[in-house]
Amino acid sequence: MKSARTAAIAWAQASPLAAVFALFFVVPLALVLVVSFWQATEYELLPAFTGQNYIDVFAGCPVTADGDLCVTFKTYLSTLKFGVLTWAITAVLGFSIAWFLAFHVQGTLMQTVLFIVCTVPFWTSNVIRMISWVPLLGRNGLVNQTLVGAGLVDQPVEWLLFSDFSVVLAFVHLYTMFMIVPIFNSMMRIDRNLLEAARDNGASPWQTMVHVVLPLSRTGLIIGSIFVLALVMGDFVTVGVMGGQQIASVGKVIQVQTSYLQFPMAAANAVILLAVVLMMIAALMRLVNLRKEL
Repeated sequence: MKSARTAAIAWAQASPLAAVFALFFVVPLALVLVVSFWQATEYELLPAFTGQNYIDVFAGCPVTADGDLCVTFKTYLSTLKFGVLTWAITAVLGFSIAWFLAFHVQGTLMQTVLFIVCTVPFWTSNVIRMISWVPLLGRNGLVNQTLVGAGLVDQPVEWLLFSDFSVVLAFVHLYTMFMIVPIFNSMMRIDRNLLEAARDNGASPWQTMVHVVLPLSRTGLIIGSIFVLALVMGDFVTVGVMGGQQIASVGKVIQVQTSYLQFPMAAANAVILLAVVLMMIAALMRLVNLRKEL
């Protein structure tokens, strides 16, 4: 009787959060899935079941008649490229900054101050942060003027802006913090006696980092990787602004289809993208038991 009452109280406490989760997460996803099987004309949506939207997404795949990859595969490869590059760079930066904050900054107050400094870019809009790169990387921007003035190049460098480089740079700028926070949290939970033991046994700082800190920070690294990859895969604003509307990504395709009122096709693309991201997350989750670690 007592256990039943305890279970009822637990369910009552969890029900408000469950209702919010269902209303703002489960229901919208279910609607997207349903719309992905609808038909559409130029003027209206028809709630009639069809799988044609998914067939159209993969039309001509995996290769077209001329032997090239289909547009869908090229778009996903482009998006995956941005995801992998951003993940690799943010992982190195995030681990390095978290390592410095956790083990080289003395005092909780200074750690807190420096940690807050890392969050300063988040005090402004993502779009503002991206646009701020334009006067720096543009053809007549500060970087090109400096390079030309120093005689390092004869003419302005074109690939600094509206290119894959600028897109990855913006992604790193926007999402490195999502890697720093979980890694820093994991490092702060490491028993400092383990580091002392490693040094007492003759381990160099590099060996201590590789064999002690890195394995114990794996949970934070995996969580940060999930955040970064999920955000990059679905991003379309950064690709549009920093790519000069010339670089394709899955998120950008969905945004364009939505702007042309092709909602069933956009929903089908969104479902496929969600499936790909979930598979990536599932692969990362196999590397660490988050329930046990957290």
